[in-house]
Amino acid sequence: MFFNHTLIRIGRLVVVFTIALSLLLGTAVPPGMAQDLPLEEPDFQGYIDKINKTYVNSEPDPEILSSPTALPIGAPNVVLIMLDDVGFGASETFGGPVHTPTLNELAEHGLSYNRFHTTALCSPTRAGLLTGRNHHSAATGAITDVSTGFPGYTGLIPQSTATVAKILQDHGYNTAWLGKNHNLPAEQSSNAGPFTRWPNDLGFDYFYGFLGGGGETDQWYPALYENRNPINQPSYPDKNDLDNSYNLTRDLADKAINWVNYNHSLSPETPFFLYFAPGATHAPHQPPPSYTQKYEAGGEHAIAAGVKHRGMFAEGWDKLHDEICTNQKDMGIIPEDTECTARPEEIPAWRSPKFTDDPDHPLHALHQGIRVNHEYRELMTKQMQTYAGFLEYTDEQVGRVLEAIDDLGEKENTLVIYIVGDNGASAEGGLIGGCNMSATYVGLDFTTDENLACKDEWGNPGTTPHYAVGWAWALDAPFRWTKQIASYFGGTRNPMVVSWPKHIKVQMSNSKDDRSVKEARIANLRDQFLHVIDVAPTILDIVGIEPPEYVNGIEQKPIEGASFVNTFGSDGADAIPLRDTQYFEMFANRGIYHDGWMASSFHGQLPWDIFAKSTLKENPELEDEWELFNLDKDFSQNNNLAAAFPEKLQEMKALFDREAEKYDVYPIDDRFGGRVNLDRPTVWEDRTKFTFYPGAVFLPGDIAPNIAENNGYIITADLNITEPRQVKGVILASGGGDTGGYSLYVNKNQKLVFEYKYLNRKRTKIRSKEKLKNGLNQVSFSFKFDDEGPIQSKINLKPTGSGDLCVNGKQVASGDIPAILDGNFMMDSQDVGMDMRFPVSKHYEPPFEFTGGEIKNVTINIDPSKYEYALASAQYCGGLEIAPYEEEFTSSEQTKSEDKLSHGELTDRIIQEIVERLEK
Repeated sequence: MFFNHTLIRIGRLVVVFTIALSLLLGTAVPPGMAQDLPLEEPDFQGYIDKINKTYVNSEPDPEILSSPTALPIGAPNVVLIMLDDVGFGASETFGGPVHTPTLNELAEHGLSYNRFHTTALCSPTRAGLLTGRNHHSAATGAITDVSTGFPGYTGLIPQSTATVAKILQDHGYNTAWLGKNHNLPAEQSSNAGPFTRWPNDLGFDYFYGFLGGGGETDQWYPALYENRNPINQPSYPDKNDLDNSYNLTRDLADKAINWVNYNHSLSPETPFFLYFAPGATHAPHQPPPSYTQKYEAGGEHAIAAGVKHRGMFAEGWDKLHDEICTNQKDMGIIPEDTECTARPEEIPAWRSPKFTDDPDHPLHALHQGIRVNHEYRELMTKQMQTYAGFLEYTDEQVGRVLEAIDDLGEKENTLVIYIVGDNGASAEGGLIGGCNMSATYVGLDFTTDENLACKDEWGNPGTTPHYAVGWAWALDAPFRWTKQIASYFGGTRNPMVVSWPKHIKVQMSNSKDDRSVKEARIANLRDQFLHVIDVAPTILDIVGIEPPEYVNGIEQKPIEGASFVNTFGSDGADAIPLRDTQYFEMFANRGIYHDGWMASSFHGQLPWDIFAKSTLKENPELEDEWELFNLDKDFSQNNNLAAAFPEKLQEMKALFDREAEKYDVYPIDDRFGGRVNLDRPTVWEDRTKFTFYPGAVFLPGDIAPNIAENNGYIITADLNITEPRQVKGVILASGGGDTGGYSLYVNKNQKLVFEYKYLNRKRTKIRSKEKLKNGLNQVSFSFKFDDEGPIQSKINLKPTGSGDLCVNGKQVASGDIPAILDGNFMMDSQDVGMDMRFPVSKHYEPPFEFTGGEIKNVTINIDPSKYEYALASAQYCGGLEIAPYEEEFTSSEQTKSEDKLSHGELTDRIIQEIVERLEK
């Protein structure tokens, strides 16, 4: 089964030629000639001399009314499933602890692949998946949030790399994308566009899911889009019955089922391409509570057997890692002689003395006092139980979609490619995990005490949890490291299962005994070295479409992946891969595979240390050590042979350099957080003053005006109150989720309120004691930092300041805000006239739409100079004439003796005095 790659190399060319002649074992539709896209419109095939001056006696050609298609009869439906942040050893299908019934069923009737690779990060993997090109060729060398101005790193999928969906669509397929889109830069994700890289323009007839936002969204309060339109979620979660209320993954499955059913009812003969990419199991881990409770009760099998259990995972990640590796060998998922890799020393053991109360220990200072005792280990156990519930729940939703296809009678001719993760399990939760991932992303990790305070609500609305890094390492068994580390398979090896009942015939077990099941599983296992870029050419190969040379007049880059259809036949286990070389690179972690050998260089940046300083020099070879592995004998990449084969290592390093030059890998960049705030083109350009009008909702939080950008800010709104006893609702809200946010609103008592939420740590409310009155009202909130504004380069900075709330030239409230987030409010939106997603305030439920009058406009000035701020204060924060404040000052003792000053001189004197007060 685990064949000798030396023999493979001898026969590669012969077998490739044989495969071509035999049309890939008869499983693929015969390929056609490459056709440029879009296909040409049909010409008029009637008789020109039969076209008279009127329709009378003219002869039409009905075929000219048809859309151009070029699909063979019987072209299959294609369902492409990609989960998020799932380790190689997480699912029970591949030896892990998590019950995955849908994946189990597909594996029983399909093929399992144990040497399938991703790029070690989500956006790059997905770009490679959709285009069939390497991630740097598709300009996605890292996630879109950290794009730079180099060809391989723009985050903009080039027009020269058309997606497989675009090709299928132009040939006549119906196409849909449900779920995560992390292939669109944040600066292009607003309603202002440009839309050239939105799903509808990448070849998808229909899109329903979420964009950008760091590649994640709240499962209870998602940032949803339908095609190009931001929309509100169908319903809000019921905190008293979360198992039966809204959750995004279920919603995505519902929409996928509806789309498949609707298209089938209209045109059952038209094949479909469905890309189902839920955000699960990326953090935040937010399954319905009953799924977490299953693992607290021992998991699916313990419950089914009626066994009392103290809860899965209570013995920690070291024990879990060993159990997974043993299971994988017993099941035949990995070779019996595989060496289970050791835990990296940077990841603490479950009972490590590094988890300490000692105030002199480095970890104590790093995490503001790690206090890991029995109670906290119980919480870390729940972290994993929550994750396991999330994965099982997601797999069940995938099952609902596939069941709906079966109900339509389409199962036999539906190709299902189920990829279990876009990279290895995520280590971004840090050493102890956290219940607020946005805090981690801005360098403000929650302490153990803060996490313990979340224990009872872990995974519920209001928490956005992630597990400790030890769990990620365990779930990547038997490999080294985790997501982000492209050098090792812990970051890049993911399970894949392929099912196509009409054409892929598999060996079924004769009985349910373990031996028979294992024999069938091994017979249906494929261990060719594959990469995510091989999926698109495989789909095109199956359908019988040659990749086009031109799409919309743009010359296309060659497909860089290779079809693996030759693995589908009864002798597919011995099929020779059609591509023998693959490079890997992510954040300066590098690797190169060629003919059974792998050379790897781990740069050393820890994946949970997002804001680590760059250690790159002009030549990384001067600092990074390379290792060498013979994968024919070392499945887990455990034994470094660099010292034994120095010439081979040099050969492999030279090969990496050639591949890197070829595919736009250079310049490599080890910065993660350091790239987030680089200057990029935005819809705002250099503007610092913004005016919004009613209906301006769903502006993505990560591109909304950043009120912490400079010295202070002023928010002003013009209102027309027509029903003063009924007036209430949000005037302007931004954010609201675990990152925090702010809201200027009128409460149910008709009083103006400004509320600021700092992460999940601190809420500040500044409230007027007076009700708003009938007629025109100008309301404002002006804020000044205590210092010169936040210093962007400092981590853990919590700037403070004070603000004034004003109505119609009168200060109605003021107060201090003791902690301000230095950045935008991710995963949520800015809304005028309502608060559409996770509410900023606990005192209202979304959307809390403004009623009792109308909002004329709302203005945000995020860069008021001292002069402008003082003028605004002199105008009672409201943009009114200066006279009211001038009158107050001229009545003071100081100004009585200055009554001969001109109006301009007096104004300057007033401004100067206000500035001096502010500085004090």
